[in-house]
Amino acid sequence: MDHGLALERLAQVAGRDSRELDRICESVAEALVADGEEPSFLVTSADFVGDPVLICADRYWRLRLLAQPTVLEAAACGSWLDAHVAAEHQRVIAGKWALGYGFITRDSVESAVELAESATVLRATADSGAAARFATWYHAGKLRADLHFDELRRFLETSPLTAQPLREEPLFNALLAFAALGSRSTTAEYAIELLDAAWSSPQNTREVVDVCLNALAVARPFARQGELLCSRAEEAVRQFPTDHLFHARLAAGQRLAERFDEALTSIDTALQRLPATGNRGSHSLLQEQYLQERRTILDGRERAAWTTRQQHLWDQQEAANQEVRHTLDGATVRAVELVAVFTAAIAFAVGSLQVALSGNLGLADRIWLLVALGGGLLLFALTVVGGTWYLTRDRRR
Repeated sequence: MDHGLALERLAQVAGRDSRELDRICESVAEALVADGEEPSFLVTSADFVGDPVLICADRYWRLRLLAQPTVLEAAACGSWLDAHVAAEHQRVIAGKWALGYGFITRDSVESAVELAESATVLRATADSGAAARFATWYHAGKLRADLHFDELRRFLETSPLTAQPLREEPLFNALLAFAALGSRSTTAEYAIELLDAAWSSPQNTREVVDVCLNALAVARPFARQGELLCSRAEEAVRQFPTDHLFHARLAAGQRLAERFDEALTSIDTALQRLPATGNRGSHSLLQEQYLQERRTILDGRERAAWTTRQQHLWDQQEAANQEVRHTLDGATVRAVELVAVFTAAIAFAVGSLQVALSGNLGLADRIWLLVALGGGLLLFALTVVGGTWYLTRDRRR
């Protein structure tokens, strides 16, 4: 396809309806792929919504990587990007493209042997680090999308593609934090240190923020996970207030923190700000993910309300049980005391009758005998009552 004609078509569609813009860009990209030609035009902005040149280039490399999802093809994209994209926009576009292409081709992960062969080819042919950098982010994007945490960590730490300059970039630390937070072989403390290093880097980009929030959202459960995701997502929303994805991440954090009403507001905001532009497949996929998150939030809120009601009923039942136990304990103690007094009374009555019927004692002796008998039985009753009171003091308290 003639590149002058391609640029003319793209210029004509600038500012048009998003569907028409997407259709023309896709058509030009398909024609370039069919002719086996790389775009020769220059990308001078990072406007992924309104710049037809950038959108067409994105569609072009998307089609190529869908057809041949390899590290070498990604390296070719990295080399093209280095030569055809303005320097001030390369970092942002490279991160978005590489991770995005990795996501859509996540079903084709190359083996370690294939990666080693590709690294050898790249070392022999690449004249800059741009090809290896883009290839690294592309393959890491596949492993991230598949949630292959340990494989991602091994790739980042040992692959010959990840040269030393890459290890100093915030995206490298963000991806390593993603792998560490999901892995069972690393601690959450170590992973959060990596995440903080990426988050606070002056070279931080929107893609780094996204990877960090995604890492917290899919991490193995750890203490205060929801609170940390909420605080980071709130920062991201302040920095990128129109980004629907960060509102969705905030909703996930609020759900984990059991702040369901706030989570519902955040996910509704994400749905409202999800633009119906560009590739409709991506829009539909994100919309379904957000709707699923919304259903999960509603289920969580309903379970929390049910749990609160059950806890209230349980507290009422426990209070009633405590009252019953207190009543039974008191009744048992009173019964023992009553038995002791009643026994003493019966013994006194029987003893008094025997003394009264005895004809060998005088009146004074009988009176003293009755007093002694009554005193002894009274002492017995008081001992039983006092002992019962002492033994049951803890239960009464």
